[in-house]
Amino acid sequence: MDIVLWILVLICAAALSFFAGITISKKSLYKKIRDEVEKEVSLAIGNSKDIIEQAKRDAKDITKNARLDAKENSHRIKEEAEREIKKQRDELKKFETRLEKREENLTKREEQFSIREDKVRDKETDLLIKEEELEQLVSDQKSKLAEISGYTPEEAKEIVFSEAKKQYSYDLSQMFKEIKDDYEEDAEKYAKDVISTAVQRYAADYVNEGTVNTVALPSDDMKGRIIGREGRNIRAFEKITGADLIIDDTPEVVVVSCFNPVRREIARSTLEKLVVDGRIHPANIEEMYNKSKTEIIKLIKEEGQRATFETGVRGLNNELVKLLGRLRFRTSFGQNQLEHSIEVAKFAGLLAQELGLNADRARRGALLHDIGKAVDHEVDGSHAIIGAELAKRYGEKADIVNMIHYHHGEVDPITPEACLVGAADAISAARPGARRETVDLYMKRLEKLEEIATKYENVEKAYAIQAGRELRIIVLPENVDDVLADKMAYEIAREIEESVEYPGQLKVTVIREKRAVAYAK
Repeated sequence: MDIVLWILVLICAAALSFFAGITISKKSLYKKIRDEVEKEVSLAIGNSKDIIEQAKRDAKDITKNARLDAKENSHRIKEEAEREIKKQRDELKKFETRLEKREENLTKREEQFSIREDKVRDKETDLLIKEEELEQLVSDQKSKLAEISGYTPEEAKEIVFSEAKKQYSYDLSQMFKEIKDDYEEDAEKYAKDVISTAVQRYAADYVNEGTVNTVALPSDDMKGRIIGREGRNIRAFEKITGADLIIDDTPEVVVVSCFNPVRREIARSTLEKLVVDGRIHPANIEEMYNKSKTEIIKLIKEEGQRATFETGVRGLNNELVKLLGRLRFRTSFGQNQLEHSIEVAKFAGLLAQELGLNADRARRGALLHDIGKAVDHEVDGSHAIIGAELAKRYGEKADIVNMIHYHHGEVDPITPEACLVGAADAISAARPGARRETVDLYMKRLEKLEEIATKYENVEKAYAIQAGRELRIIVLPENVDDVLADKMAYEIAREIEESVEYPGQLKVTVIREKRAVAYAK
């Protein structure tokens, strides 16, 4: 028992000694580590101070070098600027020297011209003196002749002319006839040469156009969508565009009908956009209409500007330019009216050049000659009268207004260029292929006009002239007075309007001529 206790005491003592040793060793280890850390920290602090000092020294060196470089650059720039200034001063000095030399030369020339001018004045004075002497000499001679003959100069001239007229009357008549015949022959030949030359110089190809009034559809199902439920879409389309839609049995085609060509073109463009878009309802119809209207208005202005550019006509009022652009959508017997106006302008200019007249004025009047057709569906009257009023309203001169008014022979021309505009219009319309009207249709139209006139009572003869633009009717003067002639012209004109299709305006002229004949036996 005692032995066990002793063993336990020994074990406890050993344990206590072990734990006490461990504690002492830990404290010494902690102290050693702390000493090493403090040593490293002090060493790092010393190194950081050295680094900072080195950085400061480097910064000073960099600043110093930068200042030196800046001074060198500024010095170099200053030297270059001084060299450039010196160079410019030298050039200015040379230029001043040249100007001084030129001024000296001009002064010398001016002195020479003054000397020559004085000499010319002296010569003019001498010539005037000699002219006065000659006039005095001639006057003296005439006085002596009048004194010798006993006649004044006027009486002597009258006697000479009367004697020559009596002696050479037949010869003068024969000479006048020969000159007149030669002049007419040469004039006709020259006119043909001028026209042929102008036509050859402007040799444009022709493509007959028709007013585009049909819209192709991808399928017949689209027709039902265009009509809409209970016709809602087609009614909205016709109300917004002002054009009629004709939907019949023709497969995959819809016809757009309207008397106003611009409105018809806007409607056609609107319908094409709706077909491509596929959404057809009143709101979308109005949206597409506004879009198409903007595009067509822009196209009208561009076409008008193109026409003025191609013909070289400048200074037109903007409203006239827009009216020209509207002719792009107007045709006459398949001939596009804008292209026709451009062609007439070029023809008139070429003819004026050949004849030595004012080509610019001829081109201007010719380009505007059919301007009335842009609004003749909106205004009553002949397109020539309407066009003349429009041109006058928008500031065109009287000679240009007369060209427009005259080109169908409704008034008398006041300038030679007006006659050229009428001739150029006829050339353009009569060129082969320019219009769709065939010879057979043309002849039938002329025969129809003459037939309408000859069926009236007291009509002796009727002639369709001016390419079917005028109908002249000769009546029996003993049966038709002035009042009846006016009534007959009005009735024939109304019947022609109702039964004959013709381009432009047709003039009906009733002629009654009374001839009194008597014989002396």
